Amino acid sequence: MSGRIDSGLGQIVIDTDVIATYAGSVAVECFGIVGMAAVSVKDGLVKLLRKDSLKHGISVNITDENKIRLNFHVIVAYGVNISTIADNLVSNVKYKVEDFTGMEIEKINIYVEGVRAID
Repeated sequence: MSGRIDSGLGQIVIDTDVIATYAGSVAVECFGIVGMAAVSVKDGLVKLLRKDSLKHGISVNITDENKIRLNFHVIVAYGVNISTIADNLVSNVKYKVEDFTGMEIEKINIYVEGVRAID
């Protein structure tokens, strides 16, 4: 389902892939996030995604009330408090995605799929 915004002149439709790509670019800018993760269901392996495929580590759902629900699968930096990373990610993504789309974020879930040392 796509996000819909009614303006005075018509309706604006935002595809969930656009929201996922933007949210992914905001997420990798956050301190402590190494990158987005793709989990292989077949063999249970976690893979760090390249910068051009960030949307694959995020699922976007639009509710019937036209609110956004985001699920992030991330790989975090070793030695950084995961709770602090999650709080930073939620606040940055919530502010920037709501500003970008004009829609309200109802829920953000963060799934930490791995830990990596930063070079």
